[in-house]
Amino acid sequence: MLDRRQILAGLGTVALTTMIPKSLWAAASIKIDDASALLVIDVQNCFLPGGSLAVKDGEQVVPVINRIAKGFANVVMTQDWHTAGHVSFASAHDGKKPFEMIDLPYGKQMLWPDHCVQGTDGASLSKDLSIPQAELVIRKGYHKDVDSYSAFTEADGKTTTGLAAYLKARKLERLFIAGLATDFCVAWTALDARKAGFEAYVVEDACRGIDAQGSLAKAWADMEKAGVKRIQSSDLVV
Repeated sequence: MLDRRQILAGLGTVALTTMIPKSLWAAASIKIDDASALLVIDVQNCFLPGGSLAVKDGEQVVPVINRIAKGFANVVMTQDWHTAGHVSFASAHDGKKPFEMIDLPYGKQMLWPDHCVQGTDGASLSKDLSIPQAELVIRKGYHKDVDSYSAFTEADGKTTTGLAAYLKARKLERLFIAGLATDFCVAWTALDARKAGFEAYVVEDACRGIDAQGSLAKAWADMEKAGVKRIQSSDLVV
């Protein structure tokens, strides 16, 4: 028979697990298979230390991404690739400053410092990334009059990059998303992945956020509501 201490310990465990939101439970080990792909989002010099739109601790994602990438046969990378004077740049709007919001024909737009301008060193992928098997680099944000966070669809919600069709043609169903920044390009990619019918996992410790005006908490809430799974790199069997 169970003694009193065992019973109390068991009750304590039950109580604890009922108090913890399901979204925070540790994930079981996830085995990467032939239907899995890693999406590495915007690990570019402008978003790393010294860049014009540096994400705090952004460089810390690189070794994590390199490590988990070894377990994926299928890897797609993205690259912000803006024109000079892009509509998302504060410098393109008289009297506006970075991180202000404005209205554009396609909706609300956060204004940014100039970043990832085509052909500049800031737009280059980090030299410390080591993913030789990456099969595709999707460039986005190259239309001057519309921003593009998601790897799937630009901010107008209509113009696609072709990524969904590419992944489906290759029978890839489970997407693991890492990179910069959690609350913008990573989150928008994950949300669009779900809209396109893919399973979507965001590898939290392989991402870093900007957190402008509460954007990080909102992004996680939106992703959870859409069915995006929040995991750690340690949850992956690499």
